[in-house]
Amino acid sequence: MAEVSRVDKVRRQGRGAVVGALWAEIRALRQQSWGNPLGYIFVGPGVLLYFVFAAYPIVRGLIMAFQDYRFLIPETRNPLVSFNGLANWIELAQDPRWWHSFKVALVFTLGTFPANVILGLAAAVLIASIPSPFWTTVARTVVYMPVIVPISVAMLAWGMIYDQDVGYLSYFVTKVIPLTDSPPKWLGFGWALPATMVAWVWTQFGYNTILFLVGIYGINRELYEAASIDGANAWNRFRHVTLPALKPTFTLIFVLNAGIVSATVPMMILTKGGPAEETLTAGLYLYRQAFSTEYSDMRMGYAAAMNLVLGLIHVALASIVFKIMGTERN
Repeated sequence: MAEVSRVDKVRRQGRGAVVGALWAEIRALRQQSWGNPLGYIFVGPGVLLYFVFAAYPIVRGLIMAFQDYRFLIPETRNPLVSFNGLANWIELAQDPRWWHSFKVALVFTLGTFPANVILGLAAAVLIASIPSPFWTTVARTVVYMPVIVPISVAMLAWGMIYDQDVGYLSYFVTKVIPLTDSPPKWLGFGWALPATMVAWVWTQFGYNTILFLVGIYGINRELYEAASIDGANAWNRFRHVTLPALKPTFTLIFVLNAGIVSATVPMMILTKGGPAEETLTAGLYLYRQAFSTEYSDMRMGYAAAMNLVLGLIHVALASIVFKIMGTERN
């Protein structure tokens, strides 16, 4: 019995020591919970900028989507005064110009997204096959340059290219390769939407090229060597080694591009939505609703509802991409 009591005493003392150590650690953590105050000084400006330029606009936009917010009518800026529930959404469902602009944006997206992915992948494969590091760097720089050019500058340049009288494209099809006596009006009926698609792809596919290059450079070279030993030609190596290894890159690109391309700036500069609203995209329509008096008295609440619809489409498509690609975390 004496031996058992001594064992129990040791156990109790052991538990007491463990509990005491835990309480000491908890007190130490409580004292250090706020960390070094200097850290907050360095982090503070970034957090402040995030709330001012990211968090607040998102919250304000969500509120505006349920308001009859008209910038030219000051009293409607108060959510308590101009709250209209689902009125914006009901009007949106019955707005024929919105559905037309949505259709144009959808066609624009279906035309540009595959081209951006295919051209980006093709350019990445070609650049990765260049043996010289110098020329590889040159090729990467040339491909990525359109991405860093401001979109407004790029569209102005394409506007000059598409000029019917003095544009390079008109000169090419009439003089260099005389396909026609008089060039078509590149930004006119039937041509405007395809022309803006070409300009948009030129400005965007370089970004996908760099992403694909990063994925290709991360593939183990031994896989290609093993495939070559097994007799695989260049196409089979691309099909059975490169493409499967690029699945995470494809997922990233699909998620980044998920949604309806608004194409606001290209249309504003190249076509202004014309001719006869043939290139009126959803982004341009909501921009005019919010920041011009062409359709209304600057209905920012109605435009916010449109923007929220496009955002929800983006989220839904991104979720579908994760499901299809099988990369969603459990």
